[in-house]
Amino acid sequence: MINNAKLKREIPLHVMLVPGIIVTLIYSYFPMVGIIFAFQKFIPVQGLFGSKWVGLDNFRYVMQMPDFWQVLWNTFYIATMKIIAGQIVPIAIALLLNEMKCKFIKRGVQTLIYLPHFLSWVILGAILVDILSPSEGFVNQVLQSFGLNPIFFLGSNQWFPTVIITSDVWKEFGFSTIVYLAAITSINPALYEAAIMDGAGHMRQAWHITLPGMVPIIILLATLSLGSVLNAGFDQIFNLYSPSVYESGDILDTLIYRIGLVDAQFGVATAIGLFKSVVSLVLISVSYILAYRFANYRIF
Repeated sequence: MINNAKLKREIPLHVMLVPGIIVTLIYSYFPMVGIIFAFQKFIPVQGLFGSKWVGLDNFRYVMQMPDFWQVLWNTFYIATMKIIAGQIVPIAIALLLNEMKCKFIKRGVQTLIYLPHFLSWVILGAILVDILSPSEGFVNQVLQSFGLNPIFFLGSNQWFPTVIITSDVWKEFGFSTIVYLAAITSINPALYEAAIMDGAGHMRQAWHITLPGMVPIIILLATLSLGSVLNAGFDQIFNLYSPSVYESGDILDTLIYRIGLVDAQFGVATAIGLFKSVVSLVLISVSYILAYRFANYRIF
């Protein structure tokens, strides 16, 4: 039987969920009606129920697009490299910060590397365009001072993916570092004391105590990031790319933007978005299974 007193105590908590549920329904579930566009030759004037039903023709058209598979590869490559670099760099920085004894400097460094996380890609994109400019950019001025030729980083298919991956890691590694530092604080200090008594130096302590103590959170974040393997970062790439780097920098999200909003092919754009969503759903499901199996993480 339900405890009436307990139910009365929990009613305010359930009421607090109502606004969040309403917002989720409005912005996450109600727009899913638009999935129908993927199976229609949607024309806004004719509306959702007046547009011609074309079945899987939009998906066939997408699969036959000459640049679709290159775009899919770009998305997978950029997102995967972001995930890998986004794991390695914060772990290394967290280990280095953990060895700093001066708390004032340590907190100052944490604050500085965390600040870019709060800046939008509109701002950072403009900064990167200025810094990487082939004529007046700081980076190319340094290269020219060493007798090297300037590089058009944002206009070269060879360099553009590297810029995207590096700048994303620079922006976000401060946030991830804080997570790993929190994991380090949960390690039993007695282990370090025993290691010192055995003559272990800082490198030995980091390798045999700190890093193994971080393994559960590393596995958890790595597995959960699998669901983002097709999210290469629309806002970042949209603010930095140009037609000259479509070959190496065009991703599914930017392709959807151009086909759907620029070319007004709403059905085709929806088909690409639905394809991405289905693949992401499968990857997210796999990631949660792996997170539960290897890191004992579960939602319910």
